[in-house]
Amino acid sequence: MSPLDRTPPSLRGQDGEGSVQVHQDDAAKIEGAKVFSVYGKGGIGKSTTSSNLSAAFSMLGKRVLQIGCDPKHDSTFTLTGTLVPTVIDILKEVDFHPEELRAEDFVFEGFNGVKCVEAGGPPAGTGCGGYVVGQTVKLLKQHHMLEDTDVVIFDVLGDVVCGGFAAPLQHADRALIVTANDFDSIYAMNRIIAAVQAKSVNYKVRLAGCVANRSKDTDEVDRYCRTVGFNRIAHMPDLDAIRRSRLKKKTLFEMPDDEEVVQVRKEYIRLAETLWNGTEPLAPAPLPDREIFELLGFD
Repeated sequence: MSPLDRTPPSLRGQDGEGSVQVHQDDAAKIEGAKVFSVYGKGGIGKSTTSSNLSAAFSMLGKRVLQIGCDPKHDSTFTLTGTLVPTVIDILKEVDFHPEELRAEDFVFEGFNGVKCVEAGGPPAGTGCGGYVVGQTVKLLKQHHMLEDTDVVIFDVLGDVVCGGFAAPLQHADRALIVTANDFDSIYAMNRIIAAVQAKSVNYKVRLAGCVANRSKDTDEVDRYCRTVGFNRIAHMPDLDAIRRSRLKKKTLFEMPDDEEVVQVRKEYIRLAETLWNGTEPLAPAPLPDREIFELLGFD
């Protein structure tokens, strides 16, 4: 057994206290578009939220690019109607010679002209998702795909547990958190807030607020927000129409005009307008684990 290091490494990095990440190259910055990163607990509905938000922005006349940041590459399938190949898979096919790629090899058009990219990722336990996000942005810039874009949405998998999956925060203007009215979702949101706060020390990203998703009520979400100084900026109720849209591989904007669908469409349009018009740059104070445990739940 090797001995423990007697001198601990310095963890005072450029991406917040405790970080050992590499600072983003200025050449990799996304300019000219409003950039949003969507985070939340695994399975909370980030891809549903991202895709319908992209569709809503497009209905407002915006030129939209959505980037899925999950190895499952299922972020954009309701926009395109299919599972598109990932950037990492396309790069493998050309033996990682990006100069051999055309934009149409990895950028696909979805509903109402939304441009769709699936970054993909390494197999579990074999690499860092942050590398794939970085390569995807480089490719998009090399092919001038960001020059005629008004809105970029990063749809990021699961909870923020490492710097790799926080990489989209290096590009974003605002981070949006998808949650539900339950302990696990709000607990995850609290940790994501801490991650965004760390990134905001050296990057322009700030928190926009949270979306209560698949929730009949919002009392627990609202109580948490009041406690830490955060805002809920949308509420997507637990409607069967949303489940049906996923099964039909369509956004809500392509579904028949029943009462439920029209109701949720309006909320997505309102959310897109709120984000486009600009949100207050929030700086909530995340709670220590024990305090959030004591805050949530019934008496």
